[in-house]
Amino acid sequence: MNIIATDGFALNPGDLNWDTIEPLGKLRIFDRTSVSEIEERCIDADIILTNKVPFNRETLEKLPKLKCICVLATGFDIIDIKAAAEKGIMVCNVPDYSSSSVAQHTFAFILELCTQVGLHSASVHKGDWAKCPDFSYSLSPLTELDGKTLGLVGFGNIGRKVAGIARAFGMEVLYHTPSQKETELAEYTDLESLFRKSDIVSLHVPLRPETKHFVNSALLSTMKPTAFLINTARGLLINEQDLADALNEGIIAGAGIDVLSVEPPDPDNPLLRAKNCFITPHNAWMSKEARLRIMDTTFRNITGFIAGSPVNVIKP
Repeated sequence: MNIIATDGFALNPGDLNWDTIEPLGKLRIFDRTSVSEIEERCIDADIILTNKVPFNRETLEKLPKLKCICVLATGFDIIDIKAAAEKGIMVCNVPDYSSSSVAQHTFAFILELCTQVGLHSASVHKGDWAKCPDFSYSLSPLTELDGKTLGLVGFGNIGRKVAGIARAFGMEVLYHTPSQKETELAEYTDLESLFRKSDIVSLHVPLRPETKHFVNSALLSTMKPTAFLINTARGLLINEQDLADALNEGIIAGAGIDVLSVEPPDPDNPLLRAKNCFITPHNAWMSKEARLRIMDTTFRNITGFIAGSPVNVIKP
């Protein structure tokens, strides 16, 4: 059984090991794989482990031995699921491995936007406090979360975690999904009302044709001028030029972004120069604890496939 990891560095940059997976077959690990290298490296693969290397219909047609793709993540938009099913290739993912980590990252953005700890720490280290005539000062408005409204677009595992943290801070929580869910954590509302009423809006939905660029100038213009937008889901949910314009023109007050439409970003991405826009390099999922869960679930995905009792299978 030939097992190929196309981009193993993201999962294991050196602080984990592949000890559980190595005995399952002949394992070959590549740190990174470009699209032009996929066929050569994967031509003999029975099982492929991939995080962000895409497998479209054309690529799958060139891999006659391939029987299973294990996505080292929850999202599987890099795989042509329909084409894989037609070729009898099983696709498995890793559900709910990073909910706690992403929820924590979401609140790291929220707390930074509300308290600007980094800004004030840098100011103190620069000597501003030592020279200040007063015992205390603030370089930006400081916002208390208690009593504020958090709007969640999407209410799956991550959204629920975020809602629980928000309630602990004394926040009111709204949510929007295509259909109403049973929950005491948050109140259901329509999308437009959520953007209009919320002090902070956080995105937790998958990328689908209907969600691409759904956050645009029209929706942003309905938000409070003091509001913040958080995105730890998918970059293409947002029209980035529209968001940059909204930040630069004071339509909203700030944003926390962990994902961009192109990663790594183009140097001309407008969000890189937008006002009060905090950007992290798509690492909300990357805690060691979360990556250990990926490794463990991938082991179970492979052994389930080999035993004929597959788990976490994605259906077209």
